[in-house]
Parts: sequence; structure tokens; C-alpha cells
Amino acid sequence: MYTVKVAENGLDASNLVSELQNEGYRKENVYIFAHQKGRSKDLTDATNTGSVGIEEQGILDSFGNVFKKRGDELRSKMKALGLSKMEAEKYEEVLDEGKLVVIASEIRMDEPPYTIV
Repeated sequence: MYTVKVAENGLDASNLVSELQNEGYRKENVYIFAHQKGRSKDLTDATNTGSVGIEEQGILDSFGNVFKKRGDELRSKMKALGLSKMEAEKYEEVLDEGKLVVIASEIRMDEPPYTIV
């Protein structure tokens, strides 16, 4: 399960991160996407949120992103968090407009991160 929200600017994204935390999402499972790679990194660093890497994408997709255009890379990362191809395309278009996309993954603080068998 995941939640997607759109932010107009960095302050709005920061407020959405707090809102998602209040809903029970762990900060490291909230991801901020921007079309510009530097902006994405700066916002992730400033809000102390997660970044999509090998753990979420797998080694092949993560390595493949090195050779992809930015839009392809963003869609790949969004799909790794659970979005469908159509949803990833829709939100990549939102990023093209200069907005930010905030995605919270399924792991929530009110749910254990493990299953006891």
C-alpha cells in the first residue's frame, strides 16, 4: 500500500511529510520526487526522508537507471514503490510541471515491520 500526494514547493512537501508521519508512516519510507535530480536530493536531505535505491528497486533496475533519461528513471523508481505504469507516467507529468510528488510506502509505524510466524 502507498499514498501519493502532490506538493507545489519544498515547504508544501515538508508539511506533507509531517502529515504522513502523523498518519503513521515512517519518515524513511516517505520519498520526495522532483524532476531535477539536485532538487530531489536537496529536499530528501532537508526533510530526512528516504531515497529509492537498490533495496527498493533491485540491483538491475538501480544500475540501469545510470543509463536512463531522467523521466525514465523517475518512473522506474515510482514503480519500485508500487505505482502502476500508468500512475508513474501520470505523476512524472506532474513533475514536468515543476511540482513535487511525495510517496509514502506501505510500512507504517502502527504496523510491525515484520511478521511473527
